[in-house]
Amino acid sequence: MTKEIEKQLVRTALEYRKRAYAPYSNYKVGAALLAKNGTIYGGCNVENAAYTPSNCAERTAFFKAVSEGVKEFDAIAIFGGYDGGELKPCAPCGVCRQVMIEFCDPDEFQIIIGTSEDNYELHTLREMLPFSFSPKELER
Repeated sequence: MTKEIEKQLVRTALEYRKRAYAPYSNYKVGAALLAKNGTIYGGCNVENAAYTPSNCAERTAFFKAVSEGVKEFDAIAIFGGYDGGELKPCAPCGVCRQVMIEFCDPDEFQIIIGTSEDNYELHTLREMLPFSFSPKELER
């Protein structure tokens, strides 16, 4: 992945963060998912008064892509923080990591987290989910 694409993912995630619906936690998250075909799918967190129907930004982006027939991905950028406050590194939750392992190669898929357009780091999915349960475990 080039630096230009990294920056585009970061900018897209920051833009989608502005669209978050987070009236209960006030913690807004944006994500930008890069498909292998070059398309970027954005997502934001969407909260619900009942809490459990809420959806993370990462899963929103994945489900949007999958619903459009795309199932191969290279990277995702995730940025979050309290509305009006500074951004903090926002690693994906366990459920989001499990969704990622469903579609992504754990050694190749890159996860970008950080605090600004110029301050971020990359991690592999394997680093974030070292003992995963993937579709490979269900092969016969």
